[in-house]
Amino acid sequence: MAWQGWPVPWLWVSVCGLLLFALVLLLSPGSCRARRGLRGLLMTRSQRLLFRIGYSLYTRTWLGYLFYRQQLRRARNRYPKGHSKTQPRLFNGVKVLPIPVLSDNYSYLIIDTQAGLAVAVDPSDPRAVQASIEKERVNLVAILCTHKHWDHSGGNRDLSRWHRDCRVYGSPQDGIPYLTHPLCHQDVVSVGRLQIRALATPGHTQGHLVYLLDGEPYKGPSCLFSGDLLFLSGCGRTFEGTAETMLSSLDTVLDLGDDTLLWPGHEYAEENLGFAGVVEPENLARERKMQWVQRQRMERKSTCPSTLGEERAYNPFLRTHCLALQEALGPGPGPTGDDSCSRAQLLEELRRLKDTHKSK
Repeated sequence: MAWQGWPVPWLWVSVCGLLLFALVLLLSPGSCRARRGLRGLLMTRSQRLLFRIGYSLYTRTWLGYLFYRQQLRRARNRYPKGHSKTQPRLFNGVKVLPIPVLSDNYSYLIIDTQAGLAVAVDPSDPRAVQASIEKERVNLVAILCTHKHWDHSGGNRDLSRWHRDCRVYGSPQDGIPYLTHPLCHQDVVSVGRLQIRALATPGHTQGHLVYLLDGEPYKGPSCLFSGDLLFLSGCGRTFEGTAETMLSSLDTVLDLGDDTLLWPGHEYAEENLGFAGVVEPENLARERKMQWVQRQRMERKSTCPSTLGEERAYNPFLRTHCLALQEALGPGPGPTGDDSCSRAQLLEELRRLKDTHKSK
């Protein structure tokens, strides 16, 4: 048998040689610097490998569902009334109701109050979402899933069983549980007066979608339900894409109007603004927002929503085109002649710094 054209004996000789070379470097008393470098490299590679294995188990096997159920039980015990206090927004017969679920997630109900119809976004805790449906006395007719991760899709099964006419929307590329109506980029879901457009934003997952509620039919602001693409002063991890992919998805959001309300998938505001202060310490817009967020969180109040206009002023992941941020991060890898490539490198560096900042 051969592997990539190599006979098995040569494969074993090569592998053993590399292992022996690594062992000599690690044990050699006169090569501390090389030893530290190799140990760091091996640890980094091991961590990446372990993460990829764990991520595959979470997204592709029943072990992910079991982990989600454990998260659900713990959060219900720790936060019987939800992790944050939320306030609905009402616009001329359309209501947006944030529902705090798990330890820091948000699900949403979008309600046409005149027709008594509701759409749920990312209903990870079906019991909490159902309680809101009953309190509002509305009929759930659609579920919009931004992506497949269980903390966003875990309630699809129960809610679709409890509401027989409920349709489950999402990307067919993402393996969303109990999906009934696949969506593509720019597809529109219509429920009563609600006109909701799906926008393809891959990067966090291959089929990640965000949903834009058009404000024109009810003469109010448009609302962006961003899942794990965009948070207040932050963005999601790139699990199934590249920095270029994520940058393109963030640019899709940047094309929307400043008054668009941002309804993210998690309560990460205080942590994200703290990191933004590290990379842009003199950003006054960030400082003002941080003061407001800290007051909100002292009373366990939700920080949702912000606006895209605000996010452009302080969210570093939306500011990769800004000279002020580029200068704040210092010299980078150097100009490439390709602006989008340079911005992608900057985005990747921001993600790396964010992970380092979080681990401290």
